[in-house]
Amino acid sequence: MDIKNLTSLFKALGDENRLRLINLLKRGELCCCQINQEMQLPQNLISHHLKVLRESGVLNSRKDGRWVHYSLNDHFADKFKSII
Repeated sequence: MDIKNLTSLFKALGDENRLRLINLLKRGELCCCQINQEMQLPQNLISHHLKVLRESGVLNSRKDGRWVHYSLNDHFADKFKSII
């Protein structure tokens, strides 16, 4: 992993709400509506955090009709299993 990608990853992990999202997704894949219910934050803020985590390689996303489902990237989860 190069310095630029590593910097992006640490920036993504440096936010309390993003860490809450990661902790939530440890249970497994969730759709955006389930995440919104759990997080109790404005939808646009959650979308922003999900985008940052997805772009840094922490999350995977898949579209199913109008819903987007999110899960932890297996590579990330394996590397950081002991701390998340």
